[in-house]
Amino acid sequence: MNKIKKLWLDRRNQYAYFRWLISYAKPYLGRISLMMLISLLNTVLSLAMVHISKGIIDRATAGSSFLMLVALYLGLTLMAQGISVFSTLFSTMLNEKFSFGIRKQLYEKIINSHWIDVKRYHTGDLMTRLTSDATSIADGIVTVIPNIILLAIELVLVFFTLFYYSPILAVFALLVAPVSALSSFWLGKKLKRLQIKVQESESRYRSFMQESLANILVVKSFANEEYSANRLTQLRDERFHWVYKKTKMGQISSTCMSLSFQVGYIVAFAYGALQISRSVITYGTMTVFLNLVNRVQAPVLMLAQQIPKVVSVLASAGRIIEIQNIPLEEKLPKHIEATEVGLKMEKVSFGYMENETVLEDVSLEVKPGEFVAIIGESGIGKTTLIRLIMSFMSNIRGTISFCNNKGEIEKANAGSREYIAYVPQGNTLFSGTIRENLRMGKLDATEEEYVEALKLASAYDFVMELPNGIDTVIGERGHGISEGQAQRLAIARAFIRKAPFLILDEATSALDEQTELRVIQGLQQLEPKPTCLIITHRKSILSCCDREIKIEDGRVSL
Repeated sequence: MNKIKKLWLDRRNQYAYFRWLISYAKPYLGRISLMMLISLLNTVLSLAMVHISKGIIDRATAGSSFLMLVALYLGLTLMAQGISVFSTLFSTMLNEKFSFGIRKQLYEKIINSHWIDVKRYHTGDLMTRLTSDATSIADGIVTVIPNIILLAIELVLVFFTLFYYSPILAVFALLVAPVSALSSFWLGKKLKRLQIKVQESESRYRSFMQESLANILVVKSFANEEYSANRLTQLRDERFHWVYKKTKMGQISSTCMSLSFQVGYIVAFAYGALQISRSVITYGTMTVFLNLVNRVQAPVLMLAQQIPKVVSVLASAGRIIEIQNIPLEEKLPKHIEATEVGLKMEKVSFGYMENETVLEDVSLEVKPGEFVAIIGESGIGKTTLIRLIMSFMSNIRGTISFCNNKGEIEKANAGSREYIAYVPQGNTLFSGTIRENLRMGKLDATEEEYVEALKLASAYDFVMELPNGIDTVIGERGHGISEGQAQRLAIARAFIRKAPFLILDEATSALDEQTELRVIQGLQQLEPKPTCLIITHRKSILSCCDREIKIEDGRVSL
C-alpha cells in the first residue's frame, strides 16, 4: 500500500515538473515549433525517397529508363542534407540560448534570495544545478520533448505507409510497441533514482574540488596533498559507480530492444523473399518492406531511448524547482530621505537553527552621524547582528528599521542596502583589475572618485606603485597583493559608495597601527559624514568612536 502511495505521489511530482518545464519553454515555443516543422519536412522527404527508390528498382528490373527518378532522388537527398545541417545549427543555437536563460533566471533567483537560505546549499551543489541541471533541462525542452513528438508523428506516417503496401507487416512491426512501453515504464522508475544519485555524487565531487582549491593553503600547510588527491579519487569512484549503473541499465534495455527489432527485420526479409518467390511483389516493393519495417521500429526504439533522457530532465527540473522555491528577499520602495541615516532595533531575536538563539531581545538605537563600536568575544553574535541589519537573514523576530533626522522610518529590507556600504570580514576581492573591484562599490564612479577613495583608505600609494596602477590585474581573493593591501582596497570600495550608513566588520584587522590610524582618519574625513558601525577587538579604534555596544550572552549592553 505504501509503495502504491509513494508511486502516486511521485507521479504527481512528475506532472508538476512537466508543467513547470512547459511554462519555462513558453517564450521559445515559436522557435521550437519551427524547428519541429523543419524536422518533419525531413521525414516527409525521406518517405518520398522510399517511394522513388521503389520506382527506380522496378523500372531497372523492367528495363525502363529511370534517370529522371535518380535525378529526383539526388535532388531530394541534397535538400534533406541541407535541411539537416540547418536544423542542427538552429537547434544548437536555440539550446544554448535556452540553457543560458535558465542559468540566468536561476542565478538571479539565488542572488535575490536571503543569504541564509542560499547558504544551506554548498557552492559546488549550486554550480552543478547552474550547469549540469540547466543543460539537461535545456536539452529536454529543445531536443528531447520535440523529438518524442516528432517520433510519434513519424511512427504514424511510416506505419500507414507500410500498411498501404502490407497490412500484415505493418501490424507485426508495431507489435513491439507494448513491450517497449512496459519496459520503458519499469526502466523510468529505476533510472530516475540512479539519475538523482549521479547528480548528488557530482555535487559532492565538485564541492570537494571547489573547497580544496579555495583553501589550498590549508591543504598544503597541514601536508594533506596526498589525502586530498585520494579523497578526490574516492569521490570520483563514487560518481563512476552511479554513472556506470545508470549507463549499464540503459544499455541492457537498449540492447534487448534492438535485438527484438532485428528479429522483426529478419521476419520482414523472410516474408518479402517468400512474396518475391511467389511473384506477388516486385523487388522494389521488397526494398520498401525492408526500409519501412525499420522505419516503423526505429521510432519505437528511439522513443524508448528517450525515457532515460526524460527521467534526467525531470530529475534536474526537481532540483531547479527546489532552488526556485526559495523565497525572495523583501525589497520595498524607499520611504525616507537617505542623506543621514540612523538605526533602530526593537526586541530582535534570531537563531540559525531551531531551538537555538544567537541574539535575544536586542533593542538599540544608533543616531544619524554616530560612530558606534560593537565589541564582544569571538563567536558571540557581532557579525550576526550586522547580517540582521543588512537583511541577509529570514525568520527574524522583532523589528529593525532605518530612520533619519526628520523622523521618517523605513523597515529594514533588501532595498535598504542602497543606504549601506559594507566591509565584511576576510578577503572579499574578485579576480580582475583593481578598478573593477572598486567599481563594485559605485558602478558610475569617476576617476576622481577612484583616487579619492584610494587615498582615504591609505591605498593610493601602493596602487600607484603597481605595474599598471589602478588597472593592475589581481587574482582570486586578491592574489598578488598582501592581506593588508587587500583589506585597504575593500575599505576603498566601501568609501567610494559614499553611503550614509557604513559598516566595518573587523575591517582593519590585517593593518598595522599606523596604517589603521590613517584609515580611521580617512573615514572621519568622508563627506557627507556617514553613520558608522565598527566591529572591532582593537582598543585603539574605540577612542575614535562616540560610544560602545557590547554583546554578551546573546544580549546587548549599551
